[in-house]
Amino acid sequence: MNLLSRILAATDLSAPARHAVERAFHLAAIANSELYILHAIELGALDSLREMLGDNVLAVKATLNNDAHAHLEQVTGNATINRGVAPHTCVADGNPLATIAAEAEGLDVDLVIIGARGESFLRHPVLGSTAARLLRKASRHPVLVVKQPPHEVYRSVLIAVDFSPVSLQAIRMARQVAPGADLVLLHAFELPYEGKLTFAGVDEHVIRQYVRTSSETHRKRLHDLAVAAGLTAPEYTARIVHGDPSQQIIVMEQEVDADLIVVGKHGAHIAEELLIGSVTKHVLAESQCDLLVMCDPHVAPESSP
Repeated sequence: MNLLSRILAATDLSAPARHAVERAFHLAAIANSELYILHAIELGALDSLREMLGDNVLAVKATLNNDAHAHLEQVTGNATINRGVAPHTCVADGNPLATIAAEAEGLDVDLVIIGARGESFLRHPVLGSTAARLLRKASRHPVLVVKQPPHEVYRSVLIAVDFSPVSLQAIRMARQVAPGADLVLLHAFELPYEGKLTFAGVDEHVIRQYVRTSSETHRKRLHDLAVAAGLTAPEYTARIVHGDPSQQIIVMEQEVDADLIVVGKHGAHIAEELLIGSVTKHVLAESQCDLLVMCDPHVAPESSP
């Protein structure tokens, strides 16, 4: 089953953002996907300069629009980048985040790809907030944030599992994005109110015993989930760790030398339904490798830009 029949890659045409386009071509070639490359330019912002530019504002808009088309065609027409894939290209006038979300929805794509750095709406200093806004707006669609040059296929994939419904989708999508890669299924857990249990008089031995019991329970659930996703024993490694999930994911990234992390946008706790989840935001900001964020298709997208 091909879960990547249609891919949308967004670029601001900066050199760093080209990594996202290259990865999009790479995945499209492997999965035989239909590829759309989008550049959004907010020409309406020039209207605030009408007093300075006068009637020339229309000419300036036309020049910038033509230049964007030329640069997009130059990038996508490069044989060393496109891997023989002929994409659909589009230069759209509008707020970049809103435009990406609208295109993803209109095309009903299976994956949205953006760069982690750029010269405009994907600047690194606002990566967390920008990506979070895009994830809220494109809630039905997985989003791949590309941080590294795509020199090769993904070889080591770390999949953070919280046993929410998104976890099964995450494993299946990882197999599509990284066929043949080593898969590490990670579940990190903490006890409810763990930091206050000792203060409340709970014996340390009781806490340690509960952690051991919980670890074994989670391990069985993890293996059951892998079977449900169609994995066999040689295809994955299960890791159960006790500790803060956001911290443990980053530690495990280094330990297994991951070049892709897969996380769910929503966790199993209701508080995380309000945003994209503190774990996801932390990993988005602190991880070194590419990040694939799986989104809950049952959550309505945000309406505001």
